[in-house]
Amino acid sequence: MDRHRVHLDALVKGVLEQPGEAAPALRQAASRNRDLPEELRAYVDTIERHAYKVTDEDVEALKQAGYSEDQLFEITVAAALGAGLRRLEAGLAPLAAERRGDAGAAKTVP
Repeated sequence: MDRHRVHLDALVKGVLEQPGEAAPALRQAASRNRDLPEELRAYVDTIERHAYKVTDEDVEALKQAGYSEDQLFEITVAAALGAGLRRLEAGLAPLAAERRGDAGAAKTVP
């Protein structure tokens, strides 16, 4: 993973910190699935858990709440990135634990 770290860091920085239509703080909150405005909570949670369940109606409701399509795209990408990174970390944890010699500890991943 270390050989890919520079690319992963650039991706995270690009999605979460660079200027965009959605504020960086909002994209960062979406990536963590925490501290979101009420109207975005269910949407981001759906992206994290069951992205295939997002409907046109979900997107339309957020547009009616004042979010533009560009903002929703950025929020969606940030939420997906955060969910993917958490899954990556969970998948790599047993390998890191095995290298450290505490493989039993890594089996506690939920």
